[in-house]
Amino acid sequence: MTLKYGLIGLGMMGRHHARVIRETEGVDLVAVADAMGDPHGVAGDTPMFDSVEGLIGAGIDVAVVAVPTKFHEEVGLALAAAGVHTLIEKPVAHDLAAATRLVEAFEAAGKFAAVGHVERFNPALVSLRQRIAAGDLGEVYQIQTRRQGPFPARIADVGVVKDLGSHDIDLTAWLAQSRYATVGAQTTHRSGREHEDMVAITGKLENGIMVNHLVNWLTPFKERLTLVTGENGAFVADTLTADLTFYENGTHGAASWDAVSAFRGVSEGTVTRFALEKREPLKSEHEAFRDAILGVRQDAVTLGEGLETLRVAETAIESARIGETIHLDPERRA
Repeated sequence: MTLKYGLIGLGMMGRHHARVIRETEGVDLVAVADAMGDPHGVAGDTPMFDSVEGLIGAGIDVAVVAVPTKFHEEVGLALAAAGVHTLIEKPVAHDLAAATRLVEAFEAAGKFAAVGHVERFNPALVSLRQRIAAGDLGEVYQIQTRRQGPFPARIADVGVVKDLGSHDIDLTAWLAQSRYATVGAQTTHRSGREHEDMVAITGKLENGIMVNHLVNWLTPFKERLTLVTGENGAFVADTLTADLTFYENGTHGAASWDAVSAFRGVSEGTVTRFALEKREPLKSEHEAFRDAILGVRQDAVTLGEGLETLRVAETAIESARIGETIHLDPERRA
């Protein structure tokens, strides 16, 4: 069975989606759409439209939405009403109410919808999650992320928390397999825009793991690091290079009487850099989305998971506004 795909949004991310869709087995890109034209020459010989209605009219089974965040709800609701399986770029929507309406619409339509939290398919993080689950770190104490770089001119309708920070919120809960319990944040507005461009988030997950996120658009170099510290040492995942390194706690497991009769602390031990197969995360994400539609596997990021990530992001923004740590209410969550 070949799935007929449509792509709406032909900007910076849209051009990559078009390339990967064309490289993915079992799918056929039959139509593209963008009200602003085709600045990167994505369409080629593929029929092009200027609206989601035109895309739907081309007879698609599946759609990928890479339009600006403020249009996610409008486009997503139209696709749900037309009975089209849909992958929406992150964040799932501009606010929690819109995200909730999208979740409800696709559930009512009985169609699968996913969110493009592509970091879940980064080889370094995939390996890290497996190693954490296998107990390689023992008890996990803390997850820290740093996601910093220059200001991206392509982003205008949301701030750095929903754009970049949503990656870290999602990957942290996914790595730890636990939801956020508390969130505290500080933000700044240094670039003269409506939305925040720097955030420091601290919090705790429901399983007790501490979390810290430093995210901004104000650093003159690009950094994408995830650090997980536990009783056996620390993992460092660089998602720019898809490298994973383990720094062993040399004190762990010491058998001498001196070591066990007093607090052992930590010491520098063996450092291991793992050799990983470095597949493009976007390709892996598309394969997972295709396979979820076909019922083959279930590791695509669902709209409900995207909604929960957005809930935490909005909580961080509110925490910065009121200057207080906020406890997330389990009763209000999906």
